[in-house]
Amino acid sequence: MNTLLKRSGLAVAIAGLCLTTGLAQASSHREAPFITEIPKVDGTDFYMFRSYEVGRENFVTLVANYLPLQDAYGGPNYFDLDEDAAYEIHIDNSGNAQEDLTFRFRFTDTLNDIQLAVGPDGQQEMVSVPLKNIGDASNSDNVQFSQAYTVEIIRGDRRTGTVQTATNASTGTESFAKPLDNIGGKSFADYESYANEHIFDIAIPGCSTNGQVFVGQRKEAFAVNLGEIFDLVNTNPLGTRDGEGPGDLADKNVTSFALEVPTECVTGTAATASGDPVIGGWTTASVRQARVLNPAPTTNGKGATVEGGAWTQVSRLGMPLVNEVVIGLKDKDLFNASEPKDDGQFATYVTHPTLPELLEILFSSAGASAPDNFPRTDLVTAFLTGVPDLNQPEGVTASEILRLNPAIPATAAASQNDLGVLGADNAGFPNGRRPVDDTVDIALRVVMGALTSDAPNKDTPFTDGVQLDPAELRESFPYLATPIAGSPNS
Repeated sequence: MNTLLKRSGLAVAIAGLCLTTGLAQASSHREAPFITEIPKVDGTDFYMFRSYEVGRENFVTLVANYLPLQDAYGGPNYFDLDEDAAYEIHIDNSGNAQEDLTFRFRFTDTLNDIQLAVGPDGQQEMVSVPLKNIGDASNSDNVQFSQAYTVEIIRGDRRTGTVQTATNASTGTESFAKPLDNIGGKSFADYESYANEHIFDIAIPGCSTNGQVFVGQRKEAFAVNLGEIFDLVNTNPLGTRDGEGPGDLADKNVTSFALEVPTECVTGTAATASGDPVIGGWTTASVRQARVLNPAPTTNGKGATVEGGAWTQVSRLGMPLVNEVVIGLKDKDLFNASEPKDDGQFATYVTHPTLPELLEILFSSAGASAPDNFPRTDLVTAFLTGVPDLNQPEGVTASEILRLNPAIPATAAASQNDLGVLGADNAGFPNGRRPVDDTVDIALRVVMGALTSDAPNKDTPFTDGVQLDPAELRESFPYLATPIAGSPNS
């Protein structure tokens, strides 16, 4: 899913340059022309943080969100994932901008054709129903369509490396069930409890301790006025942060791939100058290179297309907001298909960003003035390399990925500052990213020179006017809240 704003790499980059600065919250919805045609593989947000659930301090949580702008009432098919796609979370633990570890999620559809007897006695015909369920959807006997997934672990190159398959730690099976979306109160008497039954302990090959996994619908946590931002920043950028409520996405859901992994299983050779481990992370989705439409799909619900050929990456997300407000329109599809090791081709968008110039044009009468320190090395350092003495590995290859120093203790949920490092909370963005971290405001501030000593607007608190209520989030895995119900009636 791509919330019309993929959390900006600009904001991240600038905010990261100074440990006393802070970062916010961002997303990536419908950010490139081609991805709008295949929303099931549209990545919207990527979170990576040291787990702050009590008793889980030795774990790292990875959350990749897909399939944007879900209206809870969007039946009858709701928001299934693509069984012909590969959804992946990549970890670089050597600092070279190449994956050392990949978690690949693949889906399988199951159609259990449910038919009802229709017609008078003696003349009845069995007819397939049009809905996913015909009663209490927590009872599988009432459900005719479901999805399950596998989790593969690839060490080395994601296409040629060694592949192993994770298992359910309780059953030993390689398949995990995905819960149905939150259809409504009549289909689910207690959706939260139903969804919690789909949080599984996962045995990851090569890890001595089990992790956790959950894939399913969640409430969107990205607070932003999307419509206003893309209408030439049609907001009051000098107003208060919480002046307009939670924003345009407050009534939307998203689909989350949540994985909690023992920290020791994802760290490697990358380390800061002081010896702290650093991991880099990003998420991608790939589809087969060839797709042929079937003019006569089979009656079992499959066969509308025939897929084949090599995997082709169509979605990419690490740092927030990069493709939305950093990459030029002509290169947005290219960015989605690219790999971090090749990010030098996009360097001009960071060293000479256009967003500050647009903000000056739009708000010069209110005193907005774009920084003139070209090339913008203030953005390059944090945006492409991580922050010195925080999460920058020695010998790092510059690239647009989210970086985390898991040696920094997690901040308890009640004490988290949504401006992250900018708010003196070093466990937050850009040292990884938590659901509460608010990247939009940071993006606006940093591109206007928050980390540049002589910038005219260095201390101006630019904002989009909305802020997430932390009470909406869970304090335990998978951290994002129960999704909004499609129907409130029971």
